Amino acid sequence: MKQINPKLISWASILEDGTRDQALTTARMPFIHPHLALMPDAHLGLGATVGSVIPTLGAIIPAAVGVDIGCGMIAVRTQFTTDRLPADRRPVREAIERAVPLSAGAANGTISREHTEQRLETLAAAAEAVGFDPAAYGRRWQLQLGTLGSGNHFIEITADEEHRVWLFLHSGSRGVGNKIAQHHIDVARRLCAGVDLPHRDLAYLTEGTEEFDSYIAQMRWAQQYALLNREEMMDRVVRQFGEWVGGGAASVVRAEEINCHHNYTEQETHFGERVWLSRKGAINAERGRAGLIPGSMGTASYVVSGLGNTMALNSAPHGAGREYSRTRARKTFTREQLRAAMAGIEYRDTDAFIDEIPAAYKDIDQVMADAADLVEIRHTLRQLVNVKGD
Repeated sequence: MKQINPKLISWASILEDGTRDQALTTARMPFIHPHLALMPDAHLGLGATVGSVIPTLGAIIPAAVGVDIGCGMIAVRTQFTTDRLPADRRPVREAIERAVPLSAGAANGTISREHTEQRLETLAAAAEAVGFDPAAYGRRWQLQLGTLGSGNHFIEITADEEHRVWLFLHSGSRGVGNKIAQHHIDVARRLCAGVDLPHRDLAYLTEGTEEFDSYIAQMRWAQQYALLNREEMMDRVVRQFGEWVGGGAASVVRAEEINCHHNYTEQETHFGERVWLSRKGAINAERGRAGLIPGSMGTASYVVSGLGNTMALNSAPHGAGREYSRTRARKTFTREQLRAAMAGIEYRDTDAFIDEIPAAYKDIDQVMADAADLVEIRHTLRQLVNVKGD
């Protein structure tokens, strides 16, 4: 832990000047209480630093929450060990790619699966209860439930230190969450048009206003969508995995399941005040709470237990954090280097993933070392199969 100033405390040993300056700008907003906590994986973001924990009193910054509302991880530990898996992993990768639509605009062709229908009914009822129509943000929201997206979103089959097999995936609230976020970011900018802001993306909504209440209601709905989206995809992954090992979905025991956000806002009490706590690239790490911290494509991921560090606002990193922008990564690394990094892992060999090469991210071992007083590592997961969208 390093206190940069009274309003900014950092756990990042790898911290670029631009990232620190961006975090300081956010930390100086008048409603930050008591301080902004910067996680070990912090890097420059849009609106606010990715890997920051932002507590606010009486206001909220929609751009600081981010556009992928509710983005996070889900992991399921199965009863299988690696010695019980078929040798050829390509069939299960291709089966998962058929079952879960990939890429940025991907959507299901129809809504027919029982679980999908049940979850959509839950979401429709939740939207009606707070008085908004998700279709106002795109009529494909129903068809995108159970879809992955692109970028750093992934589905993996992994194994822990005891060779137990885990199913692991990363995604969020898809197009509807993005459009909800963009709408309210625009509302905040309009309402702050006469306010002297250090950056336009720090435009905020004031508690007690109709605009604030609308954002909170719709943001919480998007967080629920993200949670159910991960559950839906996991059901499909379990089914495809079960068919690959023999016996179908019913043969797969979910010995442990963890589903956690790392891009979201909740009301929590910190240092004697009830605040709106925005974790933009961070997980809840209150004492004893299970969490998931992914590495990058081809590196380890972690199942953790929170240590409840009060200065870190009960938070921990959400992953490795980018060190190279996507454009710079594409100019720096090659497909051959990606192949070398992915040796022994079944994945789709394509130029599309060059910007996701592990070398484009911070060293996950260093991130976890920096997080030693934030979480305890329970399990280290290594990839066997990786699925991503272009």
